Parts: sequence; structure tokens; C-alpha cells
Amino acid sequence: MSADFTREHWEWRIRVLVSTYLGYGGFYLTRKVFSICKTPIAEELGWELGRTAHIWTAFLVAYMLGQFISSYAGRRWGPRLLLLGGLGISLLCNLIFGFANSYYTFLVFMAFNGFVQAAGWPGCVGAISEWLRVKERGRIFGIWTTNYIVGSVMVKTLTGMFLGMTGLYLGLAGWRWAFFGCTALAFLLWWLLYFWQRTRPEDVGLTPLVTEEETERQTIHASKEDQVGMKDYLILALNPLVLTMGGAYFCVKFLRYALDSWLPSFLIIQGLDPSLSSYYSMGFDIAGLAGSVATGYMLDKWFKGNWAALCLVLSLGVIGGYLAVMYLGASPIAIALCFSIVGFMLYGPDILLSGAGPVEIAGARNGMVVAGIVNGLGSIGPIVQEEVIGRLVRGDVQQGMANTNRLALGISVLLMLLFIPMVIRLQIARRKRS
Repeated sequence: MSADFTREHWEWRIRVLVSTYLGYGGFYLTRKVFSICKTPIAEELGWELGRTAHIWTAFLVAYMLGQFISSYAGRRWGPRLLLLGGLGISLLCNLIFGFANSYYTFLVFMAFNGFVQAAGWPGCVGAISEWLRVKERGRIFGIWTTNYIVGSVMVKTLTGMFLGMTGLYLGLAGWRWAFFGCTALAFLLWWLLYFWQRTRPEDVGLTPLVTEEETERQTIHASKEDQVGMKDYLILALNPLVLTMGGAYFCVKFLRYALDSWLPSFLIIQGLDPSLSSYYSMGFDIAGLAGSVATGYMLDKWFKGNWAALCLVLSLGVIGGYLAVMYLGASPIAIALCFSIVGFMLYGPDILLSGAGPVEIAGARNGMVVAGIVNGLGSIGPIVQEEVIGRLVRGDVQQGMANTNRLALGISVLLMLLFIPMVIRLQIARRKRS
């Protein structure tokens, strides 16, 4: 090991990476149960399926607003507060969902849950940024940012299992057991965060890993102070490159959340059993996991850290995936396979825009802020998709599905176009540094 990276650094970094990786999976366990169970919940409680879109929209609006507040709070007071506080409160919200019988109980507490869930991603990015050296960011971020994919797979697997338990224990519906079971596992992950997560090496008496070399690589101006005020925050938030990244992430999250939220329901409409739809939809996530790992490798090996150029290439693959969905998706299996192509291509831009990209352009200390801003702007996409698709599937559901795929293709083209000015901006910055 190098002189600046001791065995103690290595041991603590493993703890931090593992705890934040699994901890963010815990955020998914307390976030995604509703979107998977929306059909059986609506059937049992007597709601029209399209009406559930408003509940998820309440979550998404609160989540979007919470991103901006959380990124500022985390930069000022540290990411540990975000992680433990956000996940802890979310656990309580999900216990309430397990007992709820009212549409308005879901509506109010889903909004509250969305607000505290927003602490998860900027908190995690801030929690690991100062544990990574410049030369290893691409591959480590590429692997570490699969956490939300693994979280999605976990919640879909567990929820599918619990949905099959309807009436077996205490006469409760399977979707209620899904909330209870996923919340219990997330509680264990909260304790893992509590014991293993530390924000920077200095917190455990080690020398810092963030060097002057790292700060000189910043593409945009950002304060390097331990704490920042609102002025410094606004300078970052209004930077044209950050705003363009936010626009691209709007497209990414529009597409990803559309599939997270609606793919299980679409498969049910195609004739699949509700418990099987959860498993079929996991193809999108599993392919996304493979794409994320491959993206980290390609970033360091072939693109030499040029994340925007890699995103441009992958966005062309997303377009190809949606064309496959439109022309080859004639059955539930075919639909699942085609969306797996989309997942492989889409998750690369997702992890780069929300993780490695912000840290690369703003440095380790400010990467959390930029990640939160980009995620906040991007989170407008899920809000829009939920209401738009909710309207499209009313009436003729099959035609609504076809129109949804056409809309997604258009969004993927817009995503590709937004990466072009980012590639140019980063290339100019690289030439100046050279």
C-alpha cells in the first residue's frame, strides 16, 4: 500500500462503502413497495388505478424539493445526519403504510416519506467522496452506484414473495406484509450505517485522501471550505453545466421511474400474475446493474474519465432499446427482454450524472451539493411521467402503453442531444488543464 493509503484507510473505506451501499438499499426498501403493490392496494381499498398516480406524484414532488434542501444541509452539517435521519423517519412512514386503510393516509405520508427519502442520495455521495482517490473514482463509483439497482432488486424480490402471502398470516393482505417485511430489513441496515459510516478519514484519526491534485481537476468554481453559505450554494446551482446535467438527468429519471412505477402493472395487464410481474420486471434492474459495472470500467479504461462522452454513446443505445420495445415487444417475455436492453444502456448515464460526474466537475467536498442539485432537477422527470402516463393509460390501456413507448423514445432522443454541449464543455476544460 502507498504511504498515503494505509491498512487502516483500507479497512475503514471498506466499512464506509459497504454500509452506504447497503444503507441506500435500505432507502429503496422503504421507497418502492408502493409502486410495486399499487394494483393490489387499489383493488382492496377500492381506488381506480389511475388515481394512485396522485399518491406517487405527492412522493415525487416532495422528493424533488427535498433534494435541494438535503444537498444544502448535507454540505453545511455533514452527510451522516442526512443518512441516519432520513432513513430513520422513512422507517416510521412505512410502518404506517402497512396499517393504512385510507387513500388520504397514503397521500399525506407518502409526501412526507418523499421529503425524507431525498436525504439518501446526496448523503451517500457525500459519505464516500472523501474516501476515493482521483485515479480510482470511475471503477469504484461504477460498482458502488449499483446500490440502488440492488435495492430495487431486493424490494421487488421481497415484495413478490410477500404478495403471495395474502391471507396466510393473520388474514392480512400480501401488500401489508410487504411493507412490514421490507421495513424490518431496512431497520437492520440503519444500524449498519450507524456503526460503520464516517464522512472522512479525519473523523477516525486518519490522514485525508483528498489532495491538491484532486481539487485542481475541478471543471467549475466551487468553495473548498468545510461549511458553505447560501451564496456558494447558488453559484453551484446556477452554473450552466450543472443545469444542463440536471436537464439530462430529468430525461434519465423520467425513463427509469416510468419503468419502475409502471412496468409491473403493464405486465399484469398483459396477463401475468401480480407476483410474477415483480420478477419479470427485474430484468430491467439486473441488466442495469451489469451496465453500471461496465460503465465504470469503460470510463477508466477507454474514455479516460470523460464521462460525458461515454454518456453520449450510451444514450444512443437507449434509443435503440426503445425501438426494440416498440417493434419486438409482442409478449410479456419479449417486453421484459427489450426493456433489459434499455436498462443496460440507461443506468450508465444514471450513475455518471448522479455520482462520478458531480464529483469530477466540483471536487469531493462539493460533489454532494452538485449531486443533490442534479438529482433535484432530474426528479422533476418522475413527477411529470407519473401524471402523464397515468393519463395515457386511462381508457384504452393497450393504446396507452403504445403511446407511452412513443413518448419514451422522444425523451431518449432529447437525452442524447443534451449530452452534446456537455461533451464540448468538458473537452474545453481538459484542454485548458493540459
